[in-house]
This record gives sequence, structure tokens and C-alpha cells, in this order.
Amino acid sequence: MHRTTTTRSAASRPSPGHRGEAPPARTAPPRRTDTRRPHPDPAARRRERERLPRYWFAHRLLLTLSGQRPVHSLLGHTLGDAYEQLTALAPRAPLRPAPWSRAPVVRRCDEFRPSPGVIEAFARIASGDRLQALAFRLEHCPDLRWRCSAVELGGARP
Repeated sequence: MHRTTTTRSAASRPSPGHRGEAPPARTAPPRRTDTRRPHPDPAARRRERERLPRYWFAHRLLLTLSGQRPVHSLLGHTLGDAYEQLTALAPRAPLRPAPWSRAPVVRRCDEFRPSPGVIEAFARIASGDRLQALAFRLEHCPDLRWRCSAVELGGARP
């Protein structure tokens, strides 16, 4: 008598652990199946943003125009006309916060590059419930440093 054996396909076989069998041991953690990545650390994003020339200058101008730093702290970072504009604006401290509000902060700073080596930046400055505009121009000088060449503050003229 001849006996034939049939083999079951993998789909029809019972799963491991069936009838008391132990499941196979895992050698790696489960994999992530979605393609999205977690959001980067907000503090790391803020530090990276602060390295951009427009944000660096916006923050320094904010400190000067709010009376937190003296004008001469920007002396090496500005060109002649911009420094004169700052010396006329700074004594009035136009960005000084009201006594009941918090210190002003740069909410956002964007840029436009009209030509290579020139950045025209505009920032939104928030202080309490006030929102003001700050515009400035940066030029890449021959010594490879960015210098501010013009400043304008939400309609305030020196």
C-alpha cells in the first residue's frame, strides 16, 4: 500500500502558539511603519532660527530700541547711516514695554533678497497686546560680515 503525503500551504498552517507551541523569539523591536517623523525639539528649532542673520539682527535691534542695551553695542554691526538712525531712535526707546506688560519679543522675521549679498528683513515685534513692525536692511560686507545699513520702525521717524 502506498501512502501519499500532502503538505499544507503556509496560509493553512496553524499559527505558532497553537496547541501549546511557544511563539518565536523576537530579535529586534517592532518597526515604525508610517513615514512621518516626530517634530523636532522646539528649543532646537529656536536655536537654529537665532543663527540666521535676520533673526540675530532683529533681536539685537529689539534690545537696543527697547532700552535694554545701549546703542553703541551695535557700533561694529552697523554702517554709518543706520547707526545715525539708531542714535536718533534709541533715546525714545520706542519698543519699551508698558509697565504692566511683558518684555517685547521677535514673533517672526522674514526676508527678501533683492540682490546677492543684500537682505531686506521685516520683523513683527510683540509686547503685551501691541504688535509693531521693524524693517532693516543687511549688507554682506567685504570682510564677510553682515552689517545693518538701514532701520525703520513702524512709521517712527528720527
